Parts: sequence; structure tokens; C-alpha cells
Amino acid sequence: MQAIRQHELGRADRLWTGPHGRVVLGIFSLAFLVAFESLAVATVMPAVADELGGLRLYALAFAAPIAVGIVSMTAAGPLMDRRGPGPGLRLGVAVFVVGLLVAGLARSMPIFLAGRAVQGLGMGFVGVGLYVVIGQTFHEDLRARVFTVVTSAWVLPALVGPFIAGAVTDLVGWRWVFLAVPAIAVASLGLIWEALDAIEGDAEVVVDRFRVVWAVIVATGVVAVSVGGQRVVPWWPVVVVVAVIATLRYASRLLPAGVWRARRGLPVVVITRSLLCAAFLGAETYIPLSLVQHRALSVTRAGLLLTSAAVLWFTGAWLAAHVPALSSKPLRVRLGAACVLTGVGAGFLTLLPGVPVYVVTAWWAVGGLGMGLAVSTLGVLMLDHSTPAEQGANSAAMQTSDAVLESLVLALGCVVFAIMLAQHEQGGYLLVFGAAAAVAALGVLASYRVTSPG
Repeated sequence: MQAIRQHELGRADRLWTGPHGRVVLGIFSLAFLVAFESLAVATVMPAVADELGGLRLYALAFAAPIAVGIVSMTAAGPLMDRRGPGPGLRLGVAVFVVGLLVAGLARSMPIFLAGRAVQGLGMGFVGVGLYVVIGQTFHEDLRARVFTVVTSAWVLPALVGPFIAGAVTDLVGWRWVFLAVPAIAVASLGLIWEALDAIEGDAEVVVDRFRVVWAVIVATGVVAVSVGGQRVVPWWPVVVVVAVIATLRYASRLLPAGVWRARRGLPVVVITRSLLCAAFLGAETYIPLSLVQHRALSVTRAGLLLTSAAVLWFTGAWLAAHVPALSSKPLRVRLGAACVLTGVGAGFLTLLPGVPVYVVTAWWAVGGLGMGLAVSTLGVLMLDHSTPAEQGANSAAMQTSDAVLESLVLALGCVVFAIMLAQHEQGGYLLVFGAAAAVAALGVLASYRVTSPG
């Protein structure tokens, strides 16, 4: 381990071509595939539902992998701390591939959903594993640049993923969106195989098996909130309320102590990222719809707004890793949080006919810039606040927190939007954009408690 750390202290401009070039490419490839499958499914789901039926199960295609991923992330963290990321990451890729094959070959919606759930199981292991590889392989001075690579792996599918998925569906069918990926996933794993062998775990790490039980309860709550939020089940208000309470209560057992109080150190790092991600996603879900309904934009033109934010997201991550004036990590987080709060305001601008669309687009892009500055930096800070034997568990906690808050914000937003829309045309939009702004404001407040260790 020490040899690896000394070896990589070379110049940062050799990130891609230096001794860790294969590892960087492997990290990018695996992150890209996970991101592509996460984003592409929204494009192909109408075709899947049309062929397999089961429209009432539509929401589960999105909720199932998130929920199952919470369980696998919880299991993966301590396992990778104890045994190193190798066994868990290899298992994750294998399970991910099995899920792709099951979904791609499914002849009924329940089988397709099972495939999506298996994908989520694998994605949880892969997501945590990549963070551990970054923490254990790269010196802290290079981690921000590696997180820029991870950011680009998510931005690129956001730019081209829907088009590629749509084109594949039109040309050869939706099944190949899933069946074409396994070979690439295996090849990507091969790029980091040797690096995984070089990373050892800490046999003294204690694995608390009860955490998986809490994770199952949280995952069940996430599914219940998502399904109840569709308002298609009896007593759905009761289902949603009980599920939200149970999810938040038991999620606290999976997260660092003090996370809901934004305690300084790791807890505030985790909750700040989750608040910003939830706020951004909450606004992003409804801004294109508002542009289509209130500005008579085509779906394609409205989608370009999301593209602008994705490009600025990558720009923010790049600036965070390369601009000396932004060397202070807490400063980057605070600037990013302020930009996210500003960008969320673009939702309100969509309701004002006098504001040009290009102004709305530029305003929303500021939010993307903020996400790039803050999210990648918070990932680095999470590793900074972790010992090598804690990186797996803390990576899992951060990603679990993101999944829980994002799921709750989306599901509750769906309920409020549907109820208000029936009573007042713009009331639903005002409430969801107001809620997103409130969550972003909490993220800004939390960002001022973020500090670097030491």
C-alpha cells in the first residue's frame, strides 16, 4: 500500500498516461456504464411497458434498483474495509451483468423488475468500490482530479445517453440497451483488476450484520414511498406517512452519528451533499415540464436546458480540481451550495412569461456549476475525514444518504404536485420549486459547517 502511495506522488498531469492510466480508464468506464443504465432506462421504459405490459408497475422500475442498492451499499462498505475492494467490486460487476441479462431477456414485467433489482444490487457494490479504489490508490492531492473523471462519466451519459438509448430502441429494440453492456462491463473491470489485487483490507474491521437489517427496512420504506406517491394504492396517504417516518428513523442507523444535526466533520459533509443533490434533482424533474406547458417548448428544446446544466456540472468539477484560487475545499462547497440555491430559482422563472428562455437556461446552468463545485469536493472531503479502514463504510453511508433523501424528495414532490395541479394550474409548480429552494437553503446553511480535517 505504501509503495502505491509513493508511486503516485508524481505529477498530476500524468493522471491518464501515468502508471495509473489503466485504473483511471477503468473507473471512468464502470462509472459511465452505471450512469448510462440509470439514465437510459427512462428512455426505454415506454417501449418496455408497451411490450411487457404491467404499466401499474412502471414506478417500480426506477424505485427497485435504488432500494436494493441501499442494501448492497450497506453490506459493501464494511466488507470492503475488511477485505479490500477487490472481492466486493468483482462481485458487484458480476451481479450487475446478471441483472442486465435478466432485464434484457425478460418476457414479463415482473421478470424485468427482478432484473432491475439485481442491477441495483450490483450497482451498490460498484459505487462503493469505486470510492474505495479512489481513496486507496490515489494521493489526496489527485483525488479531486479523479472525481472530475467520475463526474464526466455521469455527464456524458446525460448528454448522449437518451439519444443512444432511443436510437438503439428504434433500430434493434429496447432489449439491446441492456444486452450490449455486459461485455463492456467485464472489459472495464479488467482494467482495474491488478489495482484491486494491490489493495488490502483491515482484518480488524468489525462487520455489524444488523446494519443490513436496517438497510432492508430503509429500502422497503423507499419503495413504499415511491409506490404510495403514485396514489394508486388504497390508503396511500397512510402508506406514505408511515414509510417516510420509518425510512428516516432507520436510515439514521446507517449514517454517521449527528448527520441530521449537521454535526461538524463527516456528518455535515454527508448531509450537505445529500441536501444539494435532492434539491437539484427536485427542481430538475419539473423545470422541463414547466417549459413545455407554460412556454410551449418542444420536449427536445426543453431538454437542452438539462444539457446546459450537465456541461456546467463538469466545468465546476474541473475548476475545483485545477484552479488554485479554489484550493480551499470548504470555500468550494460554500460557493457551490450558493450556486445550487441560485440555480433552483430558475424553476420560478419558467412561470414568468416575460423572462426569456435563454435566461432560464443560463440561470439553471449556474446550478449545474454549483453541483460540480460542491459534489465532487464533498466526495473528496468524505475520504479526507475517513481512515483507510473507514472509507468503504463512509462511502456507503454517503451514497445511502443521497439515495434516501433524493427518493423522499421525488416521491413527496410527486404527491404534492399532483394534488395541487388539480386545484391551481401553477400551484403545483410553485410548491415543488419552493420545496427544492428550501432544501437547497438548508444545504447552504450546512455548507458553512463543513471543514477540512486537521
